Amino acid sequence: MSAQRRTQQGTTAQARGTGFEIPAELVANQHKYKREAGRAFIDGLPARAADHLARWELTITGPAMHGMASLVLPVARADGSSAVLKMQVADDESEHQGEGLRAWDGRGIVRLLAYDEPTTTQLLERADESRPLSAVEDSREAVGVIADLLARLTSVPGPPGVRHLADIAADMLDALPGALPQIGDPSARRALSVCGDAVREVLPEPGDRLLHWDLHFDNVLGAVREPWLAIDPNPLVGDPGFDLMPALVNRYEDGEVLWRFDLMTERLGLDRRRAARWTLGRVLQNSLWDIEDGEPLQATQLRIAELLTTHRTG
Repeated sequence: MSAQRRTQQGTTAQARGTGFEIPAELVANQHKYKREAGRAFIDGLPARAADHLARWELTITGPAMHGMASLVLPVARADGSSAVLKMQVADDESEHQGEGLRAWDGRGIVRLLAYDEPTTTQLLERADESRPLSAVEDSREAVGVIADLLARLTSVPGPPGVRHLADIAADMLDALPGALPQIGDPSARRALSVCGDAVREVLPEPGDRLLHWDLHFDNVLGAVREPWLAIDPNPLVGDPGFDLMPALVNRYEDGEVLWRFDLMTERLGLDRRRAARWTLGRVLQNSLWDIEDGEPLQATQLRIAELLTTHRTG
């Protein structure tokens, strides 16, 4: 997911009678990645927004914002306090956000103020979307912020009912044999085979911490209550080593990969060999998604796999 972006005039479709516009980029993303569910989501947004604005006594206070998969409206509550109304497709990526946000209870992440479980619509504490962590020029400083947030977020035990890394990893291993023949580059095939072997090694102990699963620089915003707060989690229960990959890829620098990995594992108190194997699992997961979407494998991720395999798994 991306950080929330303000709607640009001239690139939006009007949501009649609701006081906001649906960004054309969000419409395109929903049609491409969610297909029929995405079309239904877009078509239902005006009524859904009107329902929750009335139910939670909210007033829209500014232009709509959006990420890859959600529409976010800045709102004022009945008491005058600021918040955001977040609407997204109710699917396996969003269904556990309520449980995760309740478990974190604002510790390093925006607070959940109200939640509609059937639609996964959320009323959230508002952070400052004009101050994403991606705007910090010093990448080491930004990675340090990510490391500190991850340490806090993964200190929370995974709540019952949230999907588990064990199931995600098992599905990846099931998909790998069918995916490998679709990769033309022999070295890339070997790299993904190594990633699969790494996952098999750590799968018997998949972990029990609550993971964000998407903590990249644009999913951290400046705030008043704390200097930085995470947004847009995809809650997953598992080993914290599975949560390191986004900070390795963001603003990628080949010479910084091992430094970033070592900093995060140190601050989270992780075993580096084990964390490296779970990070290879993220390379495998992302690569399987690329193959499924007909996209080329990401060279930076394969390079990260090479560096960790060579220097941190032995």
